[in-house]
Amino acid sequence: MTAADRLRNALAASVPVEHPAWRAALASVPREVFLGDCVFRPSSGLWEPVCRPAVGDDEWLRLVYADRTWVTQVDGVDAADAPGVLSGRPTSSSTLPSLVVRMFDLAGIGGGDRVLEIGTGTGYSTALLCQVLGAENVYSVEYDARLAAVAADRLRAAGYSPVLLVGDGLAGHQDGAEYDAVVATCAVRYVPSAWLRQVRAGGGITVCLSGWMLASGLVRLTVHDDGTASGRFAGDRVGYMLARPHERPPRPAAFQQQPGHVRPTRLDPGLVDDWTGAFVAQLAAPSAELMKSGDGVILVDVATGSQAWTRPEGQGWVVHQHGPLRLWDAVEDGLAAWRAAGAPSQAGFGLTVRDDGTQRVWIGEPGGVGWELPV
Repeated sequence: MTAADRLRNALAASVPVEHPAWRAALASVPREVFLGDCVFRPSSGLWEPVCRPAVGDDEWLRLVYADRTWVTQVDGVDAADAPGVLSGRPTSSSTLPSLVVRMFDLAGIGGGDRVLEIGTGTGYSTALLCQVLGAENVYSVEYDARLAAVAADRLRAAGYSPVLLVGDGLAGHQDGAEYDAVVATCAVRYVPSAWLRQVRAGGGITVCLSGWMLASGLVRLTVHDDGTASGRFAGDRVGYMLARPHERPPRPAAFQQQPGHVRPTRLDPGLVDDWTGAFVAQLAAPSAELMKSGDGVILVDVATGSQAWTRPEGQGWVVHQHGPLRLWDAVEDGLAAWRAAGAPSQAGFGLTVRDDGTQRVWIGEPGGVGWELPV
């Protein structure tokens, strides 16, 4: 048994999944084939390239089979092409294996199911699907043509031949429909209607719902006969990069505080440090981005120029709000409603996609307190 075999087996044994086929897939699929020879790792707020020749084969394999996400591209620059440490946003990665198989396990898919994967990325997750479902049942769409070409080469090298497509995964792939399931290895602000049309009644959509505050929740929806879909959030603390068409708009690197209306806060801004609290804040103010400033928060809406920022005063906090949107008012109202409902974890939330295309996240039951998504 090789060192890579031992590391794959150790990784597979450490991952809790209900369906043992996914653990077996982790033990079989060579992740090193899909990572190439370089990745980025975080370094003091920047991205440092780490390459196999520099660290040696043994250390490289330990990195590859660690249960962690490895960023492979930052602002379109591949790790192998980076001239040195970079700043910027990650634009592609190989997600930690335990999260990938957790999603597939939650989706309830198995041998013979026809699945559409949104986001081929490095091809590693696609290979895991092929291992369990059979390559002829796997369709995978990648937005970035260059990433798609590299992933195709690596999948062929590993012996897998799924249907690979280049394009906007939010549109799905009608020619392969109907699917038993859609699984997305990117996050979305709302569920694309095309996915519902391409999944059979009774099939599922498993996706990470996120937004411009980068809070997220993992949900599995069941598609109904009438074309609607509904389901509950899993409660896992997981996140994916946003699909590129759903990404945040560009904003100035430096935040400039603007004068505006000032009032005491009704709630502690520290509530947005809670995993579910941040998710609620994002639902309540979906056009805002969130930044931290000491113990306070900053909310910015690039399109309207609206902003809100909190600061301590005396024994409490005050908020400054500027622009046409009262961002903190919206966030505070949302947090208050969540607390009035008992402040449940995300496992107490659900999502309904209606036949008119609107989408609503709710607490407890579909008729409970909730928020419309920015469709």
